[in-house]
Amino acid sequence: MQCSWKAVLLLALASIAIQYTAIRTFTARSFHSCPIPNPVNCSLSQDADASDRLCDESPTFAYNLSRKTHILILATTRSGSSFVGQLFNQHFDVFYLFEPLYHVQYTLIPKLTQSKSTTDRRVMLGASRDLLRSLYDCDLYFLENYIKPQPVNHTTDRLFRRGASKALCSPPVCESLGAVDLHLEEGDCVKKCGTLNLTLATESCREHGHVAIKTVRVPEVSDLRALVEDPRLNLKVIQLVRDPRGILASRSETFRDTYRLWRIWDGTGRKPYNLDVTQLTTVCEDFWNSVSTGLNRPPWLKGKYMLVRYEDLARNPMKKTEEIYDFLGIPMDSNVERWIQNNTRGDRSSSKHKYGTVRNSAATAEKWRFRLSYEIVAFTQRACQQVLAQLGYRTASSEEELKNLSVSLVEDRDFLPFS
Repeated sequence: MQCSWKAVLLLALASIAIQYTAIRTFTARSFHSCPIPNPVNCSLSQDADASDRLCDESPTFAYNLSRKTHILILATTRSGSSFVGQLFNQHFDVFYLFEPLYHVQYTLIPKLTQSKSTTDRRVMLGASRDLLRSLYDCDLYFLENYIKPQPVNHTTDRLFRRGASKALCSPPVCESLGAVDLHLEEGDCVKKCGTLNLTLATESCREHGHVAIKTVRVPEVSDLRALVEDPRLNLKVIQLVRDPRGILASRSETFRDTYRLWRIWDGTGRKPYNLDVTQLTTVCEDFWNSVSTGLNRPPWLKGKYMLVRYEDLARNPMKKTEEIYDFLGIPMDSNVERWIQNNTRGDRSSSKHKYGTVRNSAATAEKWRFRLSYEIVAFTQRACQQVLAQLGYRTASSEEELKNLSVSLVEDRDFLPFS
């Protein structure tokens, strides 16, 4: 049976129409705000039809209609990230969360302690990305999958560092506090506010214009690519780096037991044979890999990435903070300016808490030069040679040069945002 050219053309057009409809259906389904299975206790036996019905009833969206700016402070421990977090926590229109990925780590690490394989890393990062996506969408209920013991009636007293978030210590989340309590210590906030109601926290998040999250639990910016490219988000990454020598000095002082062998070396001048050098080299490797990605300016990071050295922020906090807010496209309000003025000229007694943010910021950035022996500094410079050069940190060639503060070990270098 022969087909005319008209029949063939009609069949081809019908096939194209069917494929287009299928693609449109798949795309729309992909961007549904659907309930997400419990990542900890999920099961393959879940009712797929029921899930589809729930998904069909949910609103759809193809991009971030509200144009909220979603901010991620990407850092490592003792790099000044608590300080940088406060630059957003103090903004009246920013909903700030301090280290919510702690709960992912706390839940999953017991299962991963025997191995550091790439599979384990993927599990951790996959769960972290899912949680971040939910939190940026102001779905704080998703946290319940990781908080132990699990919240009852959406209330909990176990949210890590709840008091570090101004939004979680003020109305409508906490009606007990008013304007006179704006400068409460973390512990006082928790005592006065009581348990955290995640429903009220979700409402507060939705009332704010922007969401900022600080984490030291994502190693590299490339681990965030799926979130950066997600059209439902407007994610911008602030990568905070610090001189690895300063990080090592701060960790040795803060985590005295964990870094005991480094302290023995510093005190005796003898390097322990069983020293865990990965406590240093992992930081340098992660910095190198992540910063290399950012500075290579891949298309997916265009307008989404800014590299900030802690030392630049410490020396000129107001100017650098203004640059950060310019990059984000958010006006910097007077609360942030006031906080900077009050918290970057602190005296010695004002920074006793290991996560404190009140300090003489410029002096703090240089303290490591007097905390570490030159032998440890020289070892660090050899182990982290590549990343020190990459980030514009000079090496000290002698004990005298190390202790001479008139000799700067930080090059004047502008790391302009990728716009």
